Order: sequence, then structure tokens, then C-alpha cells
Amino acid sequence: MGLMKLKKNKKYNYQPRYYKGDGFELKHKFDDYRTTIDPAKGLKGKFNAAVNDYKHNNDKSVNRRVLIIVGILVFLFLFLIGFDLSIFLPNS
Repeated sequence: MGLMKLKKNKKYNYQPRYYKGDGFELKHKFDDYRTTIDPAKGLKGKFNAAVNDYKHNNDKSVNRRVLIIVGILVFLFLFLIGFDLSIFLPNS
């Protein structure tokens, strides 16, 4: 009976017509510029790498944009939890 026999996979020796066999490697186009895609080093290591990348970034407009977004998110969070935002305004 054929119940105990496993089916063998078919093998093909397909070689594309114009394949040169050189070491072609697929990678993302920004991999050369990223420092946070190194091998897995844990959550703390990835966070430290991202902070170092942020500190040593030459593009100041990106840093300013990130700070503005973080500030807006902090104020939205404080507003949602009912924090008294009047301490940030001058007394009249």
C-alpha cells in the first residue's frame, strides 16, 4: 500500500538564458545610509542606535520637524488627560 511512502518532490535544473551568475544581491536603496538596520541587538540597542543616528544627523530641518511633532503630541496628550495648560501662559 502507498500509505507509508512519501511523495518525492520533482527537481528542475532551470537556468535562465541570460543569467551571468554574478553575486547579485537584493537590498533596499537606503540600506547604505541607515545605521539602525544592523543585526538584531535587542530593544535597548536599537533605541540607542536610533538616538545616536538622530544626534549625528546633519539635516537640521528634519530634527526641527521631529521636535515640533513631539511637542504637538505632548500638548495633545496633556489636553486629553485634562492637564491645566494655563501654567504655560503668562498671568494676565
